[in-house]
Amino acid sequence: MSMRYVVLGSSAAGVNGVRELRKLDKTCQITLISKDEAIYSRCILHQYLSGKRDMKGICFVEDNFEELYGVDWIKGLACTGLNRQDKYVILEDGQHISYYKLLIATGSHSFIPPIKNLREAKNAIGFRNVDDIEVLKDVARTCKNIIVMGSGLVGIDCTTGFLELGVKVTLVDMAGWLLNKQLDEEAANTYKKAFAERGIAQYYGVGVSEVILDEENNITEAVLTDGTRLPCDFMVLTAGVRSNVEFLQDSGIELSRFGLVYDETGKTSDDNIYGAGDVSGTSPIWPVAVKEGMIAASNMAGVPRKMTDFFASKSTMNFLGIASMSLGDVNLTEEEGYQIETRKTADTYKKIVHKDGKIVGALLQGDLAYGGVLQQLIARNIDISKVKKPIFDVDYSDFFHMKENFEFDYNK
Repeated sequence: MSMRYVVLGSSAAGVNGVRELRKLDKTCQITLISKDEAIYSRCILHQYLSGKRDMKGICFVEDNFEELYGVDWIKGLACTGLNRQDKYVILEDGQHISYYKLLIATGSHSFIPPIKNLREAKNAIGFRNVDDIEVLKDVARTCKNIIVMGSGLVGIDCTTGFLELGVKVTLVDMAGWLLNKQLDEEAANTYKKAFAERGIAQYYGVGVSEVILDEENNITEAVLTDGTRLPCDFMVLTAGVRSNVEFLQDSGIELSRFGLVYDETGKTSDDNIYGAGDVSGTSPIWPVAVKEGMIAASNMAGVPRKMTDFFASKSTMNFLGIASMSLGDVNLTEEEGYQIETRKTADTYKKIVHKDGKIVGALLQGDLAYGGVLQQLIARNIDISKVKKPIFDVDYSDFFHMKENFEFDYNK
């Protein structure tokens, strides 16, 4: 009897988990269970909104995915419970599916923030799945005052998608600047100006305290925490995300206040259950979710691997023709004992944050060519306090002059 692996969730982590399981175990049974009927990339939903891609264009798996990986895919059903003692999951139609090892990659969902009257509002939606986008395509044709709440990657994707349809929106975020996890204020200002030039109104450092509804429960106005009142005929919520772990509440598996807890091998508090991707609630980005799915699957199949990537938070983005790359934490300060190096030209900005010779964060904007060198410095764990030349002048040739102990040697 071959072993059955069960994978919950068909996004980046789950799908790549399936691929890895099949690669490592040619005879096992793999069952994929997902609420979604189709596989698509949430990262490029904005291109579906703007019309640049169709459903096929946002699908990231092969046409014959099921045959290719020999996977039994149960579509359109959510998982509602887990019995760890007898090793089976319970689906919403009452089915029990047993497993030898289980991978939980159920992702996350939009969360409606506790704003007065928002729960009753008919004209507010998240930006998480294809159904949301179908609604927003109509909204783009009819609405004049769209507010996008949240200026993280999803909020900025959404704003850009609308812009490409010729629709100007208003961005509102409690954070002090846009993309505040990936960028510092300096780099964020470049985008802020570019969006402003294209007619996007932006409000940072303020939240929405209440929405005013008409008799039909449609929002007509949003009141900000500083008293500003903005006309609103549609609201897109991109700020709040919660991991999909409701079905695990009574299972006794360890959860944090963010989501499912698992270690660097993907293993949860139960030896037969693994986790990967957004379900951790620590909002990993797409490449991290892919990698976590592969590493969890590898360990499930008995091939030990760990997440050793020092920079789980690597983002490369390009909005309005401006490219940026962010690694690690770029908002640490000198007061906290970090050293910060920056270099600016008219249209580029580079920043490296380091401590005790170790790079802990870096930011490039306008020109990403230095990214390769940066990743070498990080991957080789080079002590940059020993580098004799300005850190931004290091180039590939320098790596050919390294001594055995990985110290730089500039005596050419």
